[in-house]
Amino acid sequence: MAFRKKFTPRKKFCRFCADKEMPLDYKRPDILRDFVTERGKIIARRITGTCAKHQRRLTTEIKRARQMALMFYTTVHSTEVKKKTNL
Repeated sequence: MAFRKKFTPRKKFCRFCADKEMPLDYKRPDILRDFVTERGKIIARRITGTCAKHQRRLTTEIKRARQMALMFYTTVHSTEVKKKTNL
């Protein structure tokens, strides 16, 4: 029986605590897209590594960006939907 080395995951850290200059604002959807899946779901903090304080703020900013039509709700909205034409 061979002994394997146990996998040790990297320590996750909050990007917003590490870089105080990084803005967490709904007007910056390029930053917010890193925390949303392709299907439009907000990624959990245990996966992204953000702290609880910034995860709560991140969630509200993503929802604001969606309301302002800066981000998409689902993949159906993100792809170019062809309109049906009646011929």
